[in-house]
Amino acid sequence: MKVKLTLFAAVMIAMQVAMASAQNAIPTPQSPQTALVISGQIAISGNATPFLIHHLPVSSFPALPLSVQDELNKRGCAIPQTYEAHRPENVIHADFEGRGATDWAVLCAAQGTVSLLVFFAGGSQPPAVLASAPETERLQAHDRSGVLGFNWGIDPASPRQIADVQLGMTPRPPTLDHDSLADTIVEHKTVYHFYSKSAWTLVKLPD
Repeated sequence: MKVKLTLFAAVMIAMQVAMASAQNAIPTPQSPQTALVISGQIAISGNATPFLIHHLPVSSFPALPLSVQDELNKRGCAIPQTYEAHRPENVIHADFEGRGATDWAVLCAAQGTVSLLVFFAGGSQPPAVLASAPETERLQAHDRSGVLGFNWGIDPASPRQIADVQLGMTPRPPTLDHDSLADTIVEHKTVYHFYSKSAWTLVKLPD
C-alpha cells in the first residue's frame, strides 16, 4: 500500500510540474525584424520560375518619425529587402529638400505593388511618389538556384558622391548643394533623383 501511495504521489507531482511548465511556456513574440517571406512563381519565356521576397515590418525601423510610421502603416506597407541584404534596408534619410532638415525615403510594398515614397521634414506632409511598379517586375536571378530575388534598392547620395559619378563629363555639370536619392537595380543600373525648385529631376550622368 505504501508503494502504491508513493507512486500515486509521484505521478501527481509530475502532472503538476508539467501543468506549471505548460502555463509558463508563453510563446515568444516575434522580433520586429523578423522577415515575412513572400514566395510564388512567375512565367518567364513560358516557364514557371520561382521567386522569394523578404519583407520587414515598419516596426523594424524605429528611427522613422512616428508620423511616417503611421502613414506607412495606414498604407499597409512592408519594406521589401533586396536579395543581397545583410541588414535592414530600403529606408533611408538625407537632406533631399535642401533645407538642412532630415527627410526620409522608403520603399513600400502593399497589395503587390512597390512604391518609392519620399517624406519631407519628418513626414508632416503627404509623401511624394517617385516611382511605382508591380513587385514581380522587380525580380531577377542572382545565384545558381535560379530562384528570383527582389532587385530594387535605395540609398542617399551626397553632393560629393554625385561629383565622383560625373567625373569626366564635358562640360562638367554644376556641383549640387544637397543630397540626392540613389535608385538602383542591383548589379545593373543606378539613377539619381534630385529635388530642386519644387520638382524632382534625374541627375545627368556619363553616357
